[in-house]
Amino acid sequence: MSTNTSLEERLATVEAAVKELQQQLATSQSTNWLQQITGSFKDEPAFEEILAYGREIRQADEPIIEIQDQP
Repeated sequence: MSTNTSLEERLATVEAAVKELQQQLATSQSTNWLQQITGSFKDEPAFEEILAYGREIRQADEPIIEIQDQP
């Protein structure tokens, strides 16, 4: 009979762990990762430099349109 008690205790432990994991999952899904990091680099001077590099790269990738005279 001690096997049944041990099995019941083990099942109760597993059920409690599953409930805790479900609560953690529900909490983590409700928070938006983008909202958590928005503004985190606002006082970082290197961030402005990175933005400038990104802007330069994007502008360099834009095609240069030349208007040709049609005969």
